[in-house]
Amino acid sequence: MECFVYVLGSSGPDGCRTYVGWTNDLDRRLAQHNAGKGARSTRGRVWFLLYAERHASREQAMSREWRLKRDRAFRKRLTQYGQGSAVDSIS
Repeated sequence: MECFVYVLGSSGPDGCRTYVGWTNDLDRRLAQHNAGKGARSTRGRVWFLLYAERHASREQAMSREWRLKRDRAFRKRLTQYGQGSAVDSIS
């Protein structure tokens, strides 16, 4: 089953935030986050897609998600380059 790892961005009064997750349907998952039905930490904000990667299996996607969650420098660079527009890099 094809899966995706994604990084979302959101700007607010408390600054820019990122969220890293994985899914098999990017559009549905982004809609869930923006409807307040995603992860608790994403509720009450408007999110946009900063980055996405395609993976062949759920295990690969979950492993990559774990690494991206710990790579704060990468997520910070994404917010600097992607402010206001989605940077979609599916490989």
